[in-house]
Amino acid sequence: MKVALVHDLLVKLGGGERVLKVLSDLYPQAPIYTLLYDEAKVGRVFPKARVRVSGFHKLPKMIRERRRYLFPWMPKMIEAFDFSDYDLVISSSSAYAHGIVTDLGTKHISYCHSPMRYAWDWTHHYLNEQKIGPFKRMAIRKLMNKIRVWDYYAADRADLYVANSENVKNRIQKYWRKDSLVLYPPVDVERFKVTPAHGNYFLIVSALTPFKNIELAIHLFNKVRKHLVIIGEGSDKERLKQLAGPHIDFLGFKPDDVVREYMQNCRALIFPGEEDFGITPVEAMACGKPVLAYGKGGVTESVIAGVSGEFFDEPTVASMEDALARLLVAEKKYDPNKIRQCAERFAQAEFEAGIQRIVERTVCSPLSPEGTSSDT
Repeated sequence: MKVALVHDLLVKLGGGERVLKVLSDLYPQAPIYTLLYDEAKVGRVFPKARVRVSGFHKLPKMIRERRRYLFPWMPKMIEAFDFSDYDLVISSSSAYAHGIVTDLGTKHISYCHSPMRYAWDWTHHYLNEQKIGPFKRMAIRKLMNKIRVWDYYAADRADLYVANSENVKNRIQKYWRKDSLVLYPPVDVERFKVTPAHGNYFLIVSALTPFKNIELAIHLFNKVRKHLVIIGEGSDKERLKQLAGPHIDFLGFKPDDVVREYMQNCRALIFPGEEDFGITPVEAMACGKPVLAYGKGGVTESVIAGVSGEFFDEPTVASMEDALARLLVAEKKYDPNKIRQCAERFAQAEFEAGIQRIVERTVCSPLSPEGTSSDT
């Protein structure tokens, strides 16, 4: 069976790229098609020889690096890939990859991290973050409307959708009117060990962008005067550093082994944003550490209140402070081994077995999502 993989953009190493890495290891002969590729940032994981790039790579580098200006042409570029030589294509999609065009005899399974959020439920947030004038805002709104129309009709092209959480399954149903299976993304829990002791600090590991809502945590830890360590880079870093008091440390980017050490020795992980799934909380739980999280999105499917962490219901300092107080009161009652067990439900082996069952059934004897969901 000849297989190809598709991923929106290979320009950073994040949660979606971790999923793609597992898929690429399962299908080591499969080429990886992508709209944009940055070898300096991802080449050690996805070598250039294996990657097939779009026509965007004919553009000057200075234009490619400003990829937000390319989004009106991304649908045409993703449709230009030719998959006529393949029996199966697996797309890893959070924006455009699900919209590939395949022949009648080529099966297409789309692993969906989410329908593109800036075109649907985060449109208004996205526009507000751009800080643009009324005329440019009007032009972007028109472009977004065209993208939404394309996205809705392109959703008909996949033979089967696999959602990375119940949260995303609901979003697929709402925006695309499509059924899907749920298969949680792979987390390499074996990289982490349970460490009951801790350093006296709380931890955030995140991209530093407005969407991640790190500012809320900074305001809280400024107020309660507890030690918070923040690992990560992003466009919002300098603004956040100006807000932070003396109890908050910014460490910038750190390699995986350093992040693991900080995670294994933290007091708890702080997760203030809303994510489609959220791999970082599962990694913290693999260390036996509780998670303090905003009670929306995929994290509600991984963290169990009172067992592996606490939720705050509103994105306010008061609500988050109340949840932190509950976590501290219960701190000595948390069982690190039970927290670890919560994480093991999302182990990489579970994902690998699930995707292989889905591929086998889709290629050999196609079933509807309703017919297969109980087996994944």
